[in-house]
Amino acid sequence: MAAILQAENLEKYYGAKNNLTKALDGVSFKVAAGEFLGVMGASGSGKTTLLNCVSTIDSVTAGRILLNGRDVTTMSGKALARFRRETLGFIFQDFNLLDTLTAFENIALALSILRRPAGDIEARVREAAEVLGITDVLEKFPYQMSGGQKQRVACARAIVTTPALVLADEPTGSLDSKSARALLESFQHLVTSRGATILMVTHDAFSASYCHRILFVRDGRIFQELVRGNESRKAFFDQIIEVVSLLGGDGHDLR
Repeated sequence: MAAILQAENLEKYYGAKNNLTKALDGVSFKVAAGEFLGVMGASGSGKTTLLNCVSTIDSVTAGRILLNGRDVTTMSGKALARFRRETLGFIFQDFNLLDTLTAFENIALALSILRRPAGDIEARVREAAEVLGITDVLEKFPYQMSGGQKQRVACARAIVTTPALVLADEPTGSLDSKSARALLESFQHLVTSRGATILMVTHDAFSASYCHRILFVRDGRIFQELVRGNESRKAFFDQIIEVVSLLGGDGHDLR
């Protein structure tokens, strides 16, 4: 399959000359269309920096990031902002919903910014809500929803523009186990039924076990890669725990 995302020899430094921190050290990888990729690592490993650079929120010091064949490291200003809106979808740990808007309006906002016709917005929002099982909360405000419902609304907002790549930053971090499972099953459904491509940063082995492949990051480098293949999710979880123990981390129990 064609690569939606291609990262080549990424380096990222923070700080001044006399106090430099190398957050990314020669990171290279690809993400294929329709792949669900996880990135794991301890705090300070570089996984969040990697996500921020891929999402164009931060810029790399060296290297290239190709998204749909376009080098985002050479883009800036309005061109970069437009590319981000049209090509990427974002899901955050704390939902980032606007409290004064209903679920429908929160999901529709991204399409409104892209100036899609009203009829198209209505159809797309309802389709995304149907896929994620949240049609019953479309007229509710965030304070009227559970954490799981809010995160699925955030997920609908991320996919409603049909982005080339969905970036999820610890998406289950604020959810209980039941809601986390429902969200991860929704991710699986998006990948299998809609061909979505998802890159998810997580510290949680349970969440990672839903991925097709996992990159483990340590000290700004890719430490190891696991591919699920035909393994069961439980068997894949066990492999993840083994690598996490090598990294000195602490995987969560399989729920």
